[in-house]
Amino acid sequence: MRCAILTISTGVAHHVREDTSGVLLAQRAEEAGADIETMEVVPDDFGLIEDRLRHYVDEGFALVLTTGGTGLTPDDVTPEATRMVIQREIPGLAEAMRAESRRHTPMGALSRGLAGVAGGTLIVNFPGSPRAIDEVFGVVAPVLGHAVATIRGDSRH
Repeated sequence: MRCAILTISTGVAHHVREDTSGVLLAQRAEEAGADIETMEVVPDDFGLIEDRLRHYVDEGFALVLTTGGTGLTPDDVTPEATRMVIQREIPGLAEAMRAESRRHTPMGALSRGLAGVAGGTLIVNFPGSPRAIDEVFGVVAPVLGHAVATIRGDSRH
């Protein structure tokens, strides 16, 4: 699975913080069978997030995983930008991630990440915390390959 990792963080984009979340997300994705072709960082900017997601879809990536921008601060706009790009939501993925996160902290219910399909691309929003990525990636990993295959036309069950 050809995969792009997009870290959404103004602090990381301005070199105030290190991109530990993007690195961990890439590592987990590789363990799940993804081929990480690119990793990028953008600030919490609606237009930039939307632009990069559309770029990955246009470039034919099978999988785009984002980290960051899924909380409640005014600049957390990743779900809104993602919603502008996807044609179909996959609510079960986001629900499973939130349910797993809530097992670890009640704050998991506040995550607003989405998952959905744009063209032939699966896009999944992960939280910006490395700890949260560790906690929730395990519920997504088992279905990534099947999801990508069916999105791309493999209808065998």
